[in-house]
Amino acid sequence: MIEFRLDSTSGVSPYLQLVHQVRQALRLGMLEEGDQLPTVKEVVARLAINPNTVLKAYRELEHEGLASARPGVGTFITRTLSDASLAAHGPLRREMGRWLVKARQAGLDDESIEALFRDTFRSASAEDVA
Repeated sequence: MIEFRLDSTSGVSPYLQLVHQVRQALRLGMLEEGDQLPTVKEVVARLAINPNTVLKAYRELEHEGLASARPGVGTFITRTLSDASLAAHGPLRREMGRWLVKARQAGLDDESIEALFRDTFRSASAEDVA
């Protein structure tokens, strides 16, 4: 089961953070069709957020066709976002792990690593368009 976390410094609304985390878990194969999401009550207790925030996130996932609520039972994944490239994730994850070790050995903290990754990702994406 997915364990949500919130980053109050991200500038992204809490409900969207929950939606993004579910999408990411679906892309990585960590959530599959039929898996149950944590109940609203569980998420509220763990993250100390308003139940309406969780409900809004779950409604968004339903609207996207990724989840379905079963009254009295819970919310379940109805579709996955992973594809055949999932097999390639293992080697890429190991390579990225090695890169992270090098970045930390170079003295970068987590925020600096994330900033470097995002900048490099955006630059590479811009080059693909050009």
